[in-house]
Amino acid sequence: MPASDDQGRDDDFHREEPMNTSDQEPVNTGDSEATNGKVLPFTLRPDSASTPEEIPVQERRDVLDAEEVRHPVLVDLPVARKPSWWESTREAKIRPLLPEWARSRRELTDRVRWLALYAGHTTAYHALRAPQYAGILLVRSPRGLWRVLVATHRWIYDAEGKPLRAAAVTASEYDKYVKLAEVRAERIRKRGLVAFLTLLVAAAGVYLLVSYSDALAWLVAAVAVGLLGKVGTPADKPVLGRAVVTSKAPKLTSEVVVRALAALGISGINQAVAKGPGITFPAPITRDGPGWRAEVDLPHGVTVTDVMERRDKLASGLRRPLGCVWPEPVSEEHAGRLVIWVGDQDMARAKPATWPLAKSGEADLFQSVPFGTDQRGRPVGVDLMFANMVIGAMPRMGKTFSLRVLVLAAALDPWVELVLWELKGTGDLGMFERVAHEYGSGADDDTLEGAMNSLRRLYKELERRSKTITRIAKENRALCPENKVTPQLSRNRKLGLHPIFAAIDECQELFSHEDYKDEAKKLAEGIIKRGPAMGIILVLATQRPDAQSLPPGVSANAGLRFCLRVMGQVENDMVLGTSSYKNGIRATTFGAKDKGIGYLVGATDDPQIVRSYYIDGPAAEKIVERACALRGRHGTITGHAAGESLVDESARPSYSLIADVASVIRADEAKIWSETVVDRLAELRPEVYGSWTELDGRAKANQLAAGLKPFGIETVQVYGRTEDGKAANRRGVERAEILSAARSLNRD
Repeated sequence: MPASDDQGRDDDFHREEPMNTSDQEPVNTGDSEATNGKVLPFTLRPDSASTPEEIPVQERRDVLDAEEVRHPVLVDLPVARKPSWWESTREAKIRPLLPEWARSRRELTDRVRWLALYAGHTTAYHALRAPQYAGILLVRSPRGLWRVLVATHRWIYDAEGKPLRAAAVTASEYDKYVKLAEVRAERIRKRGLVAFLTLLVAAAGVYLLVSYSDALAWLVAAVAVGLLGKVGTPADKPVLGRAVVTSKAPKLTSEVVVRALAALGISGINQAVAKGPGITFPAPITRDGPGWRAEVDLPHGVTVTDVMERRDKLASGLRRPLGCVWPEPVSEEHAGRLVIWVGDQDMARAKPATWPLAKSGEADLFQSVPFGTDQRGRPVGVDLMFANMVIGAMPRMGKTFSLRVLVLAAALDPWVELVLWELKGTGDLGMFERVAHEYGSGADDDTLEGAMNSLRRLYKELERRSKTITRIAKENRALCPENKVTPQLSRNRKLGLHPIFAAIDECQELFSHEDYKDEAKKLAEGIIKRGPAMGIILVLATQRPDAQSLPPGVSANAGLRFCLRVMGQVENDMVLGTSSYKNGIRATTFGAKDKGIGYLVGATDDPQIVRSYYIDGPAAEKIVERACALRGRHGTITGHAAGESLVDESARPSYSLIADVASVIRADEAKIWSETVVDRLAELRPEVYGSWTELDGRAKANQLAAGLKPFGIETVQVYGRTEDGKAANRRGVERAEILSAARSLNRD
């Protein structure tokens, strides 16, 4: 070994630090006793080991952990497994066999009716102009005859081959010209023979027709003149006019949709369009009602709200009026699935639909009641039971007309008690006095106090109903499974759980009144929060939807909201809910012509554009007449409609016996036994008349006679039959006298 290596080792040896050991402790523990020292175990560092086995277990584990951190684990499979046909098909969306209009009996009936009207109008239009059409054809027939003769001459004499023959002469191609001349001569001979035979047959036919029947000959002549006139008609001057003139909307295509979306100024869409197909269409663009429907998958990160809040720009990009373009989300899909519906005409200019209950039928507030139509003309209903509603709009935008539709539906349910207060004083709801349990119109102190008394009474009614429902649920869970009013319970008049529909138009008069605002806010919040489960429905309408006129605690707890045109974001969110404006639900986009059109929130998962049914005053009067007759048959005309009044400041009703008797006598009962009236009165108000039922038949008649005597009504003998069918004469009353006395009391 070289000396330099030995010298290096010596230097390293001298640089090592001496070990501190006891003089008595031997360093070498082996057999050798030559040195005084201790041998310590030397552990190799991981980076100095030559094989993995030389690394201690703990160090080896630390190294492995470090390597796992430095090298991420792959989470994607090398080859993605494609779903089987069964997996992909069973989750697929099944499209209906028939279009929606064919599955709706009402829409199908409307289309058949329209088709019949269209066919009848078109037939009548052209029938009235038949003489004009005949004259035009007669004038144009000579020109048609000339065209036929010229065309026949050209055909016989082979005019179509003339350019070929001229070209052969120009090119001095003698042989080719001779062949073309021979072909022409042969064609002239054959075609001339055909023309001659045709003319001969036609002449013979005319002779036979004239000999057989002059009328038939004239008919054939007229047909011939008509055909010649048609041949002589210029292409730009048709004979028949248009019975119906339509303005055809442009077809919606994918190119048009992508171009319009790219014009919105959304960076995500612009990048997707520039780099490639970032906008896709999961379904074909099709006709949907009176318009086109396009379903679009927006680029990643772009939501439907981004498009909805730029509806005006989208309409500009589609080159359509704003009232024709309606973007909307697809709630059952992802947030980037957009549906664009483009109507053929502005929604405000479309012919309004007829209310389904305008001519006949009853309503049931436990079911959906018709309220309006959407952009496609499809009916939209609202579930009033177990919900409350707020209607807000600027003046003269259709707020009261929208409220009137709901009140008419409630009036056509004979079991519903109507409580109506119109605080503007114009009598817009005046036609409902004949069926309303409580009614008032005006902004005076007496009317406002009456409206407050109604709220107080309804607030107290919550306590009574809650106790009744709790008792019924404990006694018979099947009658009240969800601790709510059911249709069966509402029909039992002894329980007093019938639906109450309370509507206050121009409610800002209460909520902004210095004397009533605090109490009105408290009462309204309580009724809105607790009333739906107990069958009490509160509908508030205002033309000033701000925090002072419509308290946030009231509007925030209303399950249904309908907002027509408003001017600002605050008013919009007061009616439709916080952040509605930010999410693209903007009633500020409606114009002055969009009367009756608004956003309806709460009826479905997504907000809807709805045009409420238009029912004018005379039409509403006829519907109320039908509702009055319906309630008369069921004996549910009570309160204000029957002559009853509310006079107590505590809103405790002053019940009138004459009004109660009038309410329990049906319209088909001209005369009725007194004891029958007493039994019905006990069902109507057991707390007032319940003790009368403990009397016998004669005593019941005497009790009723004594009660009616102050009203100037005397009991009479009434012929009738008992429950077992036996004929009997007993004391009773006449319905006409009762109603007359009730009206007189109401006027007083």
